[in-house]
Amino acid sequence: MRIPSLSVIGLTLALLPTLLFAVNEDLAPESATGRSSQTTLSARHQLVVTAHPLATQAGYNVLQQGGSAADAAVAVQAMLTLVEPQSSGIGGGAFMLYWDNSQQQLTAFDGRETAPTAADEDLFLTSEGTPMNWWDAMVGGRSVGTPGVLAMLELSQKQYGKRPWASLFSDAIATSESGFMVTPRLHQLLATRINPGLGRYPQAKDYFFTPQGEPLPAGHQLTNPALADSLRLIAKEGAAALYQGELATKIVAAVKQASDNPGKLQLTDLQNYHAVARQAVCHPFRQYRVCGFPPPTSGGVTTLQILRMMEFAEPQPLSADTVDFYHLFSQASRLAYADRARYLADSDFIPVPVNELLDDEYLRQRSQLISPLRDMGKAAPGELPSKISRADDHSPELPSTSHFVILDRWGNAVSMTSSIEMAFGSTLMAGGFLLNNQLTDFSFVAEVDGKPVANRVQPGKRPRSSMSPVMVFNENNQLVAALGSPGGSRIISYVAENLYRKLSSDMSLQQAFNSPHVVNRNGVTELEAGTTAERFAEPLKALGHEIKIRDQNSGLHGFFRQSDGSWASAADPRREGTALGD
Repeated sequence: MRIPSLSVIGLTLALLPTLLFAVNEDLAPESATGRSSQTTLSARHQLVVTAHPLATQAGYNVLQQGGSAADAAVAVQAMLTLVEPQSSGIGGGAFMLYWDNSQQQLTAFDGRETAPTAADEDLFLTSEGTPMNWWDAMVGGRSVGTPGVLAMLELSQKQYGKRPWASLFSDAIATSESGFMVTPRLHQLLATRINPGLGRYPQAKDYFFTPQGEPLPAGHQLTNPALADSLRLIAKEGAAALYQGELATKIVAAVKQASDNPGKLQLTDLQNYHAVARQAVCHPFRQYRVCGFPPPTSGGVTTLQILRMMEFAEPQPLSADTVDFYHLFSQASRLAYADRARYLADSDFIPVPVNELLDDEYLRQRSQLISPLRDMGKAAPGELPSKISRADDHSPELPSTSHFVILDRWGNAVSMTSSIEMAFGSTLMAGGFLLNNQLTDFSFVAEVDGKPVANRVQPGKRPRSSMSPVMVFNENNQLVAALGSPGGSRIISYVAENLYRKLSSDMSLQQAFNSPHVVNRNGVTELEAGTTAERFAEPLKALGHEIKIRDQNSGLHGFFRQSDGSWASAADPRREGTALGD
């Protein structure tokens, strides 16, 4: 394997955030669209919680027909491709945790996109050898990676499914033909032009806008016969229909024909794609075992680091509505995000020191850097025994993402985060679905001051992610919770703070999801606008924090086992999620 030797003259770590990306990282991948009231559903046998009522219904229908959690996940993702196109779809990728209750086995199914074989470390460099503007790189074919979610769903369904593959697409096909109502959220995302490239290419422009160029209004009945045809083909031929033949040809043509920013994806990239079954990463917190997804996502490791360092640093479990909690969470986050930037990437291509990063003695030492009286400022990554020499990554990662959870009657469960990256992805469409722009999750430079960046572009490599599907188990290895969220690099914060809140108190998971967010990605401390978090701004400033008040657009979905053995759903009030169960 060739190690890139790119040098960018005069590039220093201090200048990287300014030089690499002309993008405002404060921008949410999907803008906030207000709050809705959410009620908890109690279920004893089976449960589905997703970001859209039609996707929830599709998954629940499969469970009622005798399907497993793996079966229902296929139906949910097919429907989300239609009704939540800005967030995820079969043109993107995903990470799924699957709990096989009968075998007491947890599997991490990796459906992350891969870089084309023709891609190299120069992918996002201009002709002058400098990093491209992020927006210029994102829109069009250059940013499109090989989609992985469908191959991953097929891999898990072949192993754990109970229903015929073809039957899992019937609801999504029927709704694609009959149409669905454009939600206020989808309308607002179109109206705000959150993705400036959305009107550039004719397929997406014609689909999402009126002939007069106006965004489709809320309530508009939107049909997608092209997607119905694609899903019908996939139902008949399996995932192979996307990776070879007519659909594959359409995908490659869309990428190549984006003449202003063509990509490098080829038919062979699609034909050679493989989803991967990996081992989850798990670590203790309180009396629980919390399990997340391993690299290529940074989500699992970083979430587990935050929780464990908080546990080591706290004098006692902290109430989540105190300045002490906000301060401690921000400090543990600084330390974990510093390690994330230095060490985490695709472990199939570079050594990722997961065991060292989760070693209790290492985390205990890191937690001793936290002062209860003062913000530590910019945290440095920890020094590991392996003495790995790397430069930090600064990819902004603004993914548009969806998370859902499923529990079936046999006690099997899914916690799955799915994404096409930025809202509406690359804005290219093929076969009725949007194509991802996940390759912009790579570092735009391969090395800095002679040190390689772990998350650099390499052929066939999976870009680093922040997606953080989580499952929680008790001391008897009994599943007690599953959850996750969209939100770009803030996903880790959303998931970690809600795990801390729920596992450290007697509040319900829904109460935790309703609580204000605090985020620190080793920079400013962000407090959620319009919430009680704002009252901690001045006390935190007194501790040395730089404070920013802003919307926090999470989309948490989860469930938690109650003391009577039933399951309580939870859906983020910041989005349109719903639950169904019995």
